[in-house]
This record gives sequence, structure tokens and C-alpha cells, in this order.
Amino acid sequence: MEWEDARKLTASTQEALRRRAVHMVEEKAYTHQQAAAAVGVARQTVSKWVSACRRGGPSALQSQKRGRDSASQKALTKRGEQRLQRMIRDTCPDQLKLPFALWTAAAVQELIEREWGKRLARTTVRLYLRRWGFTPQKPLTRAKERCPARIHRWLIDEYPALVRRAKREGALILWGDETGVCNQDQIGRSYAPQGQTPVRPKTTKRFSTSMISAVSNRGELRLMVYDGALNVTIFLRFLRRLIRGRQQKLFLIVDNLKVHHAYKVQAWVARHQAALELCFLPPYAPELNPDEYLNNDLKQQLSRRPKPKDHSALVKQVRRTMQSFQRQPARTRSYFRATAVRYAA
Repeated sequence: MEWEDARKLTASTQEALRRRAVHMVEEKAYTHQQAAAAVGVARQTVSKWVSACRRGGPSALQSQKRGRDSASQKALTKRGEQRLQRMIRDTCPDQLKLPFALWTAAAVQELIEREWGKRLARTTVRLYLRRWGFTPQKPLTRAKERCPARIHRWLIDEYPALVRRAKREGALILWGDETGVCNQDQIGRSYAPQGQTPVRPKTTKRFSTSMISAVSNRGELRLMVYDGALNVTIFLRFLRRLIRGRQQKLFLIVDNLKVHHAYKVQAWVARHQAALELCFLPPYAPELNPDEYLNNDLKQQLSRRPKPKDHSALVKQVRRTMQSFQRQPARTRSYFRATAVRYAA
């Protein structure tokens, strides 16, 4: 007589067969041979099931995972895995004297071989990384000169103190920043048949314009378009426009550009301190400025429009786009929902 290989059945089906065979033997007085014929397995198999049930009770008939447990098959111990995850999360490969700039599967493979003496396949390394929740991502650029302690002090002490001052004095907090827009910028993607890269015609002449802006978490947006690099004269012109006709005092938070610290700027601010004060973000921490998200939004919007033919057309595009943003205060407020600047919302 040929028996079907019960190992090919599902776990729940296997368990049901065991219980049925044992029930026949124990409750209905079937012989082991009769029970085996009824469920389609060998007599010796029924004998093992009955013996297991008598020793361990009904729970002994439950399906159990076959083979070695997953922990015994891993190349690294749990402590080793935790250490490796910390190394990937907290350091760069070059800091560990590895010949890689980024954490790739090859870099992790070489680190494991060096630290634990085990050579894993790249596919295995990728499997480990996925299991730990690591995914390939485009890294952000951070200046080596930035000071985490200074950033922490700004978030925990300095900015909350500024908010309290603004509330006492009835002042409005604005975040300011500058950006440049060039007709050669290539941002965004376009659908096309697979393997046929789309072509976007544009002039070979290069022209650009610049913009300085300020935003508040209430949705206010002020801006000024200008040509060339920011200098003291342009920055002071923008500050005069900010306070013109305004009764409410302003706290303008900017980065540490040299122009912002120029002697003429500081002297002008000192003379107008009842109307405006300049405050400075920690050095090399542009991600803390909500106005950076406005700059990105502007460039994304311009990328969806036809390329300007000349400088005046570019300036017109920038002004029209920014004027449309000014009519959407909710859009400006949305910049403050980004994780890095949520502290300012």
C-alpha cells in the first residue's frame, strides 16, 4: 500500500490527521493498523502519535516548526547584530577605515568580514539589512563644522526664549533666506516610453536671478527679487521693505551669511531695534530654517513650466509664482510641518 507523504500537507491538515488517528485508537478502540489505513499514513506513524499524546497530552499533537530555529542559522549573534546596526547608523564607512563613502551592501559585507571573520554573500547582507529596517536612501549633506551642541541649545533654550519674548512684546517671528534660480536648473522627471529618455529643449545661454524672502508660521510671506549676489545694500533694502508701514515689531531669523553680520547691517538694526531685531540660526544648520522649504517649492514649481527664453521671462516667472504663493497662506504654513522645522510651528 502506498501512503501520501503527509509532510506535503499544510500544518493545520497534519495536526487534524494526528488528532483523528489518536481519537480512533483511544476512543473507538481501532488498532494502529486500522487508524493508519483510515488517515492514509504508515502504522509506525500512528504509533508515534499515540505515544506522544500519552506522554505529553493533546498539545503534543500540535504542529511544530521543523528544522533548526532561525537564531541558530544566523551568522551573527543578537549582540553582534545590535553592534553592527549601531555602527551603520552612527558612523560612516571612512570613519571605520573602510574604502567606501556610503553604506552599501559591499561595505557592510566587508565590515562583517573584518569584525567577525565571516564572509557573507551580498544577497544575505541585503536580507539582513531589510530585516533590520534599513533601506537604501539618498543621504543628506551635512557640514563637518556643524556643532550638535549648538543646535541642541538653539532648539531647547534659545528659540523657546525667543518665542516667549515675542509673546511679551507682541512681535512677529519671521524666518528669512536667499536663493538663486537659473534657467539651466534641471529638476523633476517626465514620463516617456521605457528606454527612451525624454528631451527637453532649452537655450544654451545662461541667465539667473535671485530672491530673498521671509515666512512666518502664520502664513505670511514677503519677498524681493534682485539680480546678482546678495550684498549689504540689497539686504538693507529688503529690511526697510519689511518694516515699512508695519506697527508690529519683527524678529527676523536668518543664517550666518557674512552680509547678515556686516557692520552697516548691525548699525542699521541697532537704530531700528524697536521695529526689527536680527536673530541667527546655529552655523551650518540650514535644515532648521522653514524658508528653505519655500525655496524648494519655488524651484519645483518652475521645473513644471516651459523654460524661459531670456532673463526678463525668468524674473517674470519667479514673481508670478511667488505672488501665487502669497495668496495661499496655508501653503506657507505647510512648510512648518516638516520634521526638521516642526519646532517652529
